[in-house]
Amino acid sequence: MSRITSTLAALKAQGRKALIPYVTAGDPFADATPQILQALADGGADIIELGVPFSDPMADGPVIQKASERALARGIGVPQVLGMVRAFRQTNQKTPVVLMGYANPIERYDGRHGPGAFIAAAREAGVDGLLVVDYPPEECEAFAATLKQADMDLIFLLAPTSTEQRMKDVGRIAGGYVYYVSLKGVTGAGHLDVGAVAEMIPRIRQHVSVPVGVGFGIRDAASARAVSEVADAVVIGSRLIQILESETRDNAPLAARAFMAEIRAALDA
Repeated sequence: MSRITSTLAALKAQGRKALIPYVTAGDPFADATPQILQALADGGADIIELGVPFSDPMADGPVIQKASERALARGIGVPQVLGMVRAFRQTNQKTPVVLMGYANPIERYDGRHGPGAFIAAAREAGVDGLLVVDYPPEECEAFAATLKQADMDLIFLLAPTSTEQRMKDVGRIAGGYVYYVSLKGVTGAGHLDVGAVAEMIPRIRQHVSVPVGVGFGIRDAASARAVSEVADAVVIGSRLIQILESETRDNAPLAARAFMAEIRAALDA
């Protein structure tokens, strides 16, 4: 059983919902990411999504795009991201970490180091799952199986436009949880419609046995609480990045912890 699966099962047994923040590796300070990850966990994060910087993040809005650009300008690539996870694991063996990003950095890493090198390196670093935005389920069953053998989960996105067939395809191979994108468009865009989310999640659960997390458009305690009423997990990213980008190096972890504590209190209320 993966660390993600055991974490979500324990939360379900407690009647609690998972809090899953997203941050971009190497932003806002290249050397602060491990401390920020620990601060998020200390504030109440159950699982952490760590973005792998990429030059063409097609699913991400301006906030996360700029975070990726800043990280890339500091020389942050896959080796550095894995090093950050490794450093986090020196203080935290409990909180699952999901690398979120795109196929290109993974395939470039394997191209340089050999087939399967990325999965092996991710496992050694302490990664628990991958969310690869541009890997469709029908094209990566073997990849998902290899991850599972390494006790890692392959996590997929579903959207308001997802067909019944796409939900079935995802449900067949998804591990850990699925990430339901509550809005049409990119990260950080639009207005969250909790009613529409509530209508969609039962449809997803007809085809998907793993927990359902919801993200895009969750910006504060109130919206997180509303989503938690209908979902198994709440994912929050753009707002967290906006908070961090205005902080100093020393204050960034403190701000991350404070924001998580606020959201955690709302979910547990």
